[in-house]
Amino acid sequence: MASPVGFRTLIVFRAGTRAIFVHGFAKNEKDNIEKDELVALKKLARELLSYDDITLARVVASGVLLEMKCDEKTVS
Repeated sequence: MASPVGFRTLIVFRAGTRAIFVHGFAKNEKDNIEKDELVALKKLARELLSYDDITLARVVASGVLLEMKCDEKTVS
């Protein structure tokens, strides 16, 4: 019987304002992210968290980011 596969998810998060899923992978395929990936993800996080509401709405409207709704709340 195969053992269950766990997953790692990377989320750009600012409490009370924003949570953006940016990457996910199975633990059986990769232990963790590499140092160069961490550098790139930190740069992406700074960019995404700098978006004001208008910029965020524009990026969602263009299809670059997908907006998810959860429990009647909008989560981008």
